[in-house]
Amino acid sequence: MLNNKKIVVVLPAYNAAKTLQATYWELPHDIVDEVVVVDDKSNDQTVRVAREIGIKHIIEHSRNLGYGANQKTCYQTALALGGDIVVMLHPDYQYTPKLCHSMVALLAFGVFDCVLGSRIIGKGALQGGMPLYKYLANRWLTAIQNILLNHKLSEYHTGYRAFTREVLESLPLENNSDDFIFDNQMLAQIIFAGFRIGEISCPTHYDEDSSSIALWPSVRYGVGVLLTSVSFRLSRWGLWRSSIFSGISRRRFM
Repeated sequence: MLNNKKIVVVLPAYNAAKTLQATYWELPHDIVDEVVVVDDKSNDQTVRVAREIGIKHIIEHSRNLGYGANQKTCYQTALALGGDIVVMLHPDYQYTPKLCHSMVALLAFGVFDCVLGSRIIGKGALQGGMPLYKYLANRWLTAIQNILLNHKLSEYHTGYRAFTREVLESLPLENNSDDFIFDNQMLAQIIFAGFRIGEISCPTHYDEDSSSIALWPSVRYGVGVLLTSVSFRLSRWGLWRSSIFSGISRRRFM
């Protein structure tokens, strides 16, 4: 715990057998109360490794449901475990688990409602091996989203995020996609609701075991990002309400 807040780390896993152990060992277990692994029907030994290193909460999908569906299970489980703060971290060791302390502290002491580990602040992304085309696509999409969402983030595409319980309970996450665009839809919902988002610089490590989206899914993701941003703007103007923004209270919006 930190400031009497229960901390749950969720690891949405798919073929993470080679990197799960390193990710788990570097978590700050002095403050983390529970660790949850949700395996989306991996083709490797992810579940076996999770058991061997002593993770208690392991959920196995009976079939591959998609990255977004994996996160839905993660958050439902974390809330059921009584988590006050939930950290979502990709178990591919691309992001350093050592930042959990800083991210959680910003939530536990009420500074922000959501904290992102940004690969773009500073020069960590390219130095850490992010392919140039991914970096450029990230910057281009982020620039467009900052305009359409009337916000200012360094990136919307990180796989390292922390949320308060209030955020997770306030959003209609079940209305979001089961695919990769889930992450982006969730951030748009957080901004729509007016929650406070903070960012900290996160060193990045890309290697052959880091997760990556293939070309066609990447194109589909990019289109989904643009559609999410346009639907946000139309919903904000009251011209059309997307289902992902339905039921979100704007009383916190400033």
